[in-house]
Amino acid sequence: MLRMGTRFPLLLLLLLLASVPASRSRGCCGGSGAPRPAGAPREPPPEAGPGPAGGCCGSRRLKIGIICALGALVMVSNGAVIAVIASAVAGWSRSSRLTLLSLAAADAALALLVVPLNLYGSLARGAPPEPYCRAAAFVNSSVFGASLYSLAGVSLERYVAVFFPLRHARLLGRRRLALLLAAAWLGPALLLLPVALPGRAAVLRVRFSAAALLCEPDYGSNAAYAGLLAAAIFCPAAATVTFANLRLWQAARAQRRRGDGAGPPGKGAGLRRLRLLQLDAASRVLVPVVVAFYVCWAPCMATILYNAITKDRVHEWLEFVALWLPSGSGFLNCFVYFWTNRNFRHKFQKIGHKLCGPCSRAKWEQDVHRTVTISAAVERSSSQPALLPDRSCSGSSTSTLLPREAQTSL
Repeated sequence: MLRMGTRFPLLLLLLLLASVPASRSRGCCGGSGAPRPAGAPREPPPEAGPGPAGGCCGSRRLKIGIICALGALVMVSNGAVIAVIASAVAGWSRSSRLTLLSLAAADAALALLVVPLNLYGSLARGAPPEPYCRAAAFVNSSVFGASLYSLAGVSLERYVAVFFPLRHARLLGRRRLALLLAAAWLGPALLLLPVALPGRAAVLRVRFSAAALLCEPDYGSNAAYAGLLAAAIFCPAAATVTFANLRLWQAARAQRRRGDGAGPPGKGAGLRRLRLLQLDAASRVLVPVVVAFYVCWAPCMATILYNAITKDRVHEWLEFVALWLPSGSGFLNCFVYFWTNRNFRHKFQKIGHKLCGPCSRAKWEQDVHRTVTISAAVERSSSQPALLPDRSCSGSSTSTLLPREAQTSL
């Protein structure tokens, strides 16, 4: 009886101590212990962990590291792209260069605006205040929408250039191109303007996702408005990208098949083979453009619609990956749209040579000094009568008398 009486307070104390780390780990993930209001989406349960040093806080640190690395990759890659296409690129028309510049600027804005705003809210203690979260959610959604419309603008410009080459300058003149780029940047901001309205004028609530470390509109609070945004922003962009690139792919494959049986393998065969290789490369690039678009954007839209319709949340890591994949498209676009182009790579190499001008000049001066030294050695060796060649000898026989280092330099 005495032993039972001493064990009971000890067990009660152990239970109380075990409950303290659990409550702290819940606060570590940014969630609060307040009851969920009626109709609000349910937060995903926090990960089980031994305490604040592991489990939930460990996954939080991992997510912050992933976001920082993603932002750095997007900024460096798109900064290099903007530096290259800010000037003229051989083989690119003015409309192509401006639409691709708009795409690179929208992708760079993901690293300049979206990543810092949400990292600041993630590193703050507790959930960020409602005005800050509302402004960050508006900026996030507007930049994502501008990136979607810019992708659609690039595909539309390529479609017009290939299928209407004679009317390309008139269909995409200066004024129409300016309207297209203005619509790509201002259209999503105008459609998402109700997100920025605070107080009673708010159309839907905003929230800080502890799973994705992202300020986002709470689409579950207004499912009709969420469906309107999907129909006005994502659906037109997806339809334009899919239709334009698949039509271009069909045209490239049809031209490739016609070129296989055109003409005998005689005069002009080399030029015809080069053209077929270019068409084949174009057909191989266009399909990955569509695949990369849906891989990066379809999970995000599916998660948003699922949250809006069911008023529930998906798994923590699934939500994190789905909502940050559009930022990853900003890094992937640099390879899909730019690095696969030979003219872009050539211009990138020229700019790299200009930036490394002092280094290359020092190396050139060193090579000149080395050549002068070798020339002196050659003169000394040629002054000997036994090594002088006959005047009727060819240049190749003369070169055999030179040292190997001199031959390489010459």
